[in-house]
Amino acid sequence: MRRTRGTARPRRLSRWAAGAASLLCLFTLASAPSHGEQKRPAAAPTYTNPVSTGAVDTFPDPAVIRGKDGLWYAYGTQNPVMQSKGEDGERMLPILRSEDLVTWEYAGEVFTPANKPAWHNGSRLWAPDVRYAAGLYHLYYSVPGRNTVGLATSASPTGPWTDKGAVLPSPSGCPAGNIDQAQFTDTDGTPYLYWGSYDTICVARMNADLTRTEGEVTQVARGRRVEGGFVVRHDDHYYLFYSDAGCCDGAYSGYQVKVGRSTSPTGPFTDDEGTDLMALTSKAGFVAGANGNRWIGPGHNAIQTDLAGQDWLVYHGIPAESPDLAPAANGTLKLTRRPMLIDRLDWIDGWPVVRAGAGPSDGPTAAPVTSWDTGGTFNGSGLAGWNAEGAGTAGWSTPSGQDAGGYAAHTPAGPGTDAAYLVADGRAPSDLRAEADLRVTAPGGAAGLTVAYRDPGNRVVAWLDRVRSALVTDVRVGGRSRGERVTALPSGFSWGTWHNVSVELRGTRLTAEVSGDRLGDPVAVQVRDLPAAAVRKGAVGAAARGAGAAADNVGAAALYEPVTKRVAPAPPGRLLPGHSDEFDTAAVPGTEPGSPWQWVRGQAAGVTMAGGALSWPTQSAELYLGDNTASVLLRDAPKGDYTVETKLRFAPDRAAQQAGLVLYENDDRWFKLVHSVLPLTNGDGAVLDVSEFGKEGERPTTTPPTAVANAPMFGGPTADTMWLRMAYHRDTGNGEHEVRASTSRDGVHWSVSGVWTLPVRGELRIGLVSHNRSGATADFDYVRTYADR
Repeated sequence: MRRTRGTARPRRLSRWAAGAASLLCLFTLASAPSHGEQKRPAAAPTYTNPVSTGAVDTFPDPAVIRGKDGLWYAYGTQNPVMQSKGEDGERMLPILRSEDLVTWEYAGEVFTPANKPAWHNGSRLWAPDVRYAAGLYHLYYSVPGRNTVGLATSASPTGPWTDKGAVLPSPSGCPAGNIDQAQFTDTDGTPYLYWGSYDTICVARMNADLTRTEGEVTQVARGRRVEGGFVVRHDDHYYLFYSDAGCCDGAYSGYQVKVGRSTSPTGPFTDDEGTDLMALTSKAGFVAGANGNRWIGPGHNAIQTDLAGQDWLVYHGIPAESPDLAPAANGTLKLTRRPMLIDRLDWIDGWPVVRAGAGPSDGPTAAPVTSWDTGGTFNGSGLAGWNAEGAGTAGWSTPSGQDAGGYAAHTPAGPGTDAAYLVADGRAPSDLRAEADLRVTAPGGAAGLTVAYRDPGNRVVAWLDRVRSALVTDVRVGGRSRGERVTALPSGFSWGTWHNVSVELRGTRLTAEVSGDRLGDPVAVQVRDLPAAAVRKGAVGAAARGAGAAADNVGAAALYEPVTKRVAPAPPGRLLPGHSDEFDTAAVPGTEPGSPWQWVRGQAAGVTMAGGALSWPTQSAELYLGDNTASVLLRDAPKGDYTVETKLRFAPDRAAQQAGLVLYENDDRWFKLVHSVLPLTNGDGAVLDVSEFGKEGERPTTTPPTAVANAPMFGGPTADTMWLRMAYHRDTGNGEHEVRASTSRDGVHWSVSGVWTLPVRGELRIGLVSHNRSGATADFDYVRTYADR
């Protein structure tokens, strides 16, 4: 695996990233794998994001699959990926290849100007999703110029590709942009397609050959700029990952990855606070967001699993030091730089989160496990390192196929029911993840993955049994069966093409899965407890019974150790009464001489002090780019790091009304956290109540950096009574203001969102706003400021 490599501009870790990294480091040093990094040897390889560095300059919206040749392949959005090599144009759905998920090389593109289908009508091509089914790679891609999704198929992960046309009907039945698709197949074999962007994600069933959607279209998520859906099945739930707030505005991209889950692939999906993803509010369920280090706007994810069973989020991020590409295509394209990142995805208390909540990594990090302790791929070495046992030991051979390369096949000497085994040299640990690509081309045959193998009378086998049309696990100890377990495979199962069979053993618990492509959509799952005598170190290998059995990519590695505790955000420190106000004494409205509060642009009309609260009707005025007419109520902030909090009672009923906290330097440089109302981009006039965490400041890529920009990020769900927090940190190493937002609906449980940054130019002051459109009233119960540790 690749060793670490440097970033374009070294940056100190942010307060939040540094704190999380310290905790993760302590966990590792203490060798407590259940609470931190995976337990690995001291010399375990590491990687540093972005992993696409050295292969391409940018790689947005990445999708990754493990090919049947044992290599990983990544596919990205059409972009000018070779600018650093002097190339002005774009590559159409570029392809990368890797042996280890962290060192990538360029492997071509899906289409070129010479072979691009005419029906695209010149459209750029975005957001690929790749699957393997019925012996073919299915590459779904967005065609925004035609407002639809296309499909190309190939017997190889690098092509040549055969165009299959548009997948969606017109109209599609989804009130959204018809892009950002992801295919998913359920355990009963039913295939689905998820798609949609700005501001709804939909799902519909697909036909049997996965080329068209059909039947009812169901809306499963909506929100401001919601897009990039990706679904996996984990334990007993379906998880819909998505991104919101905007992917592609350079340093002002507010993208975050969020998730909801359901007991059905068609929903309803809810976030980790129980909010339906179709509700007209912002959502929690944070998976990954900016943490103040190098990475801005992390989002549009896929998921990949390493050979130890650890899941990884594959996504893109924007480097703070170089957020924009040079203008391309003779200056007609101005695009955001979005290289590919990967980070460990932990499942904690039933919810996925990147690095236990630490967010995107920006330094040497333990790499995925991409080599087995024992096993191999049969590419180029024949049967060297493998041992034939059981029946028909002479029947094993290593033919070659177009996609798989070398593989193992067994031809029985004659009729019989005894199994043949081909096991690798060496032994795998008792807690392991093993896998194999298997197929059965003859009606009476079976192909299997064997683990904990000592001899034919002492082994565990997960069979693809064609006679019973099932996944069958069979356990033998001391020559005696300890029972079979049978899980039916879907009707129409493609026996003659490759399927991945995986087995995880943790203690005495066995989990076996069958899937086409290791992408979180198994068509069969079986969980059973084994007798203690069956769990031991042993060999791993392939098994065959009858005719037509073949195996490839057979191996096992020590099973990953799951992370079980989140990195807890630091609570606020001690209250600073001199920078707080309970609004329980007369003050503020016009401000008195000596008052800590001051108005910008004078007192807002209708502001009163009543019932221990500051009551402030929303103004028809703005604080946005060049339109700065709203009143702002300010007071000095304390020195050092601090958290400011308010309790807000606010029930807006029209678009644009907003009220909340602000950290304000001047009209063109500020951070705000408000309860606001925003319209849906594609909808029927519906509006969303959102927790809007925004910033305004200069664009770093202008010279001098004077052009003003504005962008939102979205926090958790709203309520008529909310608690809002902004935690401030001055990053002296990078010369930045860093602000993280949190929201709560009860003052106890908090949704912690991402971090915005701005270069330090002047001091920030604490403030309140209530503006944009009249007709609502904000009641602030208090402003409390805490000194952070």
